[in-house]
Amino acid sequence: MKENRKNYDRIFKEKAVQLSYERDNISLLAKELGITAALLYKWRQDYQEFGTGSFPGKGNLKLSPEQEKIHELEKKLKEAELERDNLKKGNKHLFQGRSMIYLFIKDHEKIYSIEKMCKVLAVSNSSYYKWKKQIVSERQKRVILIKEAITSIYFNTKQRYGSPRITLELQNIGYQISRITVAKYMKQLGLYSKLSKKFKVTTNSKHNHFVVPNILKREFTVKEPSKAWVSDITYIQTKDGFLYLTIILDLFDRKIIGWSLSNGLSTKQTTLTAWKMALKNRKITNELIFHSDRGIQYANKSFTNMLDSFKTVTRSMSRKGDCWDNAVAESFFKSLKTELIYGNKLITKEQMELEIFEYIEIWYNKKRRHSALNYKTIEEFNKLTNYKNVA
Repeated sequence: MKENRKNYDRIFKEKAVQLSYERDNISLLAKELGITAALLYKWRQDYQEFGTGSFPGKGNLKLSPEQEKIHELEKKLKEAELERDNLKKGNKHLFQGRSMIYLFIKDHEKIYSIEKMCKVLAVSNSSYYKWKKQIVSERQKRVILIKEAITSIYFNTKQRYGSPRITLELQNIGYQISRITVAKYMKQLGLYSKLSKKFKVTTNSKHNHFVVPNILKREFTVKEPSKAWVSDITYIQTKDGFLYLTIILDLFDRKIIGWSLSNGLSTKQTTLTAWKMALKNRKITNELIFHSDRGIQYANKSFTNMLDSFKTVTRSMSRKGDCWDNAVAESFFKSLKTELIYGNKLITKEQMELEIFEYIEIWYNKKRRHSALNYKTIEEFNKLTNYKNVA
């Protein structure tokens, strides 16, 4: 049976192209996004020619506005500058302790000159050669390699993982190691997962629109896809003001199937946009419960009429003032703000849009290990279920 071709919306294509400009390895990015490199290159070519008018949707013509400036690609750094930056990054993130710096130099002797690496990594040539002559025990080598793997996982996950998830990642690649040992090594290395902050509710539920009862009743575990979707809206602060993120999450596998990032809080910018994306990403085949809070973006006629046009969709809303009725959606926002935003400097809206796109489409939906899925990734979880082909 021929597999249906997946349709990607304008936001996905545009953000994928923009993100590709910041990556050196286009093929790896395409794999992370679940598309082919050829398709991503085609999108890039369209974007270079037509700018933001590249992806108008089916039946519409591609237009190239005369006044629209096409984003200029930054020139690649000179080879020497690139090497220097990579080495400095290695010194800052991947290595804690002089022995790991020496191991890095030893492993890269065929790529870079020893003198250059010693200079960039702030160690003397003589101390490196002295270390190289020393005999390191097999146990010491193993500890060094484990610590190197821990720090690599820690920074590859952007400091989001603590010892439980890092232990699972290590075990997944073949290390036999306990969480207690990982926690000990992380403490020695000074590696700590990002701490959470109190979640702030911004929903406006003071309106005269009709609200519905809580049909979901906190039954957050479902056995099939598209049986229960939950949705919520949060704010994200940037240098240029606030952005508002709307998400729709399928409780079956905790995947974000629809989302919208907007400058305003109108229904068209938030819930309707996220709903349309969710429908493209996952079909409604049988009865579906759509749960949200009582915010005006969910209770107004425009959105309720959209939901009511689907005869198999049943609306559900949290009780007044009870955030726990929508705990899974709020838990996602807590994870996002903890892992991506808290503790980092404010960035522009344009930069934040790319950060959010990468967090949802590459990190959360594909790589992150979820406690609700027994610490499996969403893709690993779906492979173990009877719904292997779920999008």
